[in-house]
Amino acid sequence: MREPERWDYGNAVEYRAAMNKYNQYVRKTRMNAIVGGTIATVVGLAALTVLGGSWYTVGEGYRGVQLRNGAVVGTAEPGLGFKMPVIDSVVDISVQSQARTYEGVQTYSKDQQTASLMISVNYRLPSDQVETIYGEYGGADGVVNRLLDRQVPQAVKNVFGRFNAVTAINERGRLVNEVSTALMESVKGPIIIESVQIENIDFDDGYERAIAARMEAEVEVQKVKQNAEREKITAEITVIQAQAAADSKLAEAKAAAEATRIQGEAEASAIKAKAEALKDNAGLIALIQAEKWNGALPTTMIPDSTVPFMDVVK
Repeated sequence: MREPERWDYGNAVEYRAAMNKYNQYVRKTRMNAIVGGTIATVVGLAALTVLGGSWYTVGEGYRGVQLRNGAVVGTAEPGLGFKMPVIDSVVDISVQSQARTYEGVQTYSKDQQTASLMISVNYRLPSDQVETIYGEYGGADGVVNRLLDRQVPQAVKNVFGRFNAVTAINERGRLVNEVSTALMESVKGPIIIESVQIENIDFDDGYERAIAARMEAEVEVQKVKQNAEREKITAEITVIQAQAAADSKLAEAKAAAEATRIQGEAEASAIKAKAEALKDNAGLIALIQAEKWNGALPTTMIPDSTVPFMDVVK
């Protein structure tokens, strides 16, 4: 329908009637276009909602809690899954290892020293209990807040109170083990404590200075002990060396004495043998003298003495 022209009508009344009819047509056409567009938009959105809401994805390291009208109906494993649009939904819960740090945990040692500790806890949520985690605790945050956050400070205080301040520092490994054991025993619910670390122990400044001075004194004492032990070992070595030298000289003296004894016994035996021989043969001495005489007569002789080896019978 085209817009009426003034010259097509004989008078103004007919022209106005034609224009009113034309304007009604235009308004109706526009209204139909708006309604059609709105309907098309709603239908398109509904189609997208139906198509897009019928599938979901659960990432690796997570488990999905399937809900139908807000009620838990199952658990979804990692990967692509399908659900009823509009009435079904999926809530992701992490089952990966996570760390939570607690700073400024105030406590007292056995000897009434104030300490501020920084504790870190590694934990994870069990994948087979995600329905309980969501249904009873409202999700991972609820589990951590109700189970872990309430127990960590109390477990630390209970264990730290059994240690003297110096012992807590010198035996930190034992302190960590006992805190970890106490926390694992106190936390009851769908959460797994993997490990506990004591990142820092901060005592009062004055007490820390006293500990530092004590440690320095202990180091000096250890140095003195080491020096004394070294001197003791040196003295023992000197004694051992002197004893070895003395033993060596004694052994030499004993050997010399034994040689002298043996030589004396041999000479005594020889003398005894000679004496026995002389006793049995009186001429043996003269024979020996004759055997050893070189045949020369002495050049000087005492008056009235006899010539050696010459027995002059008168």
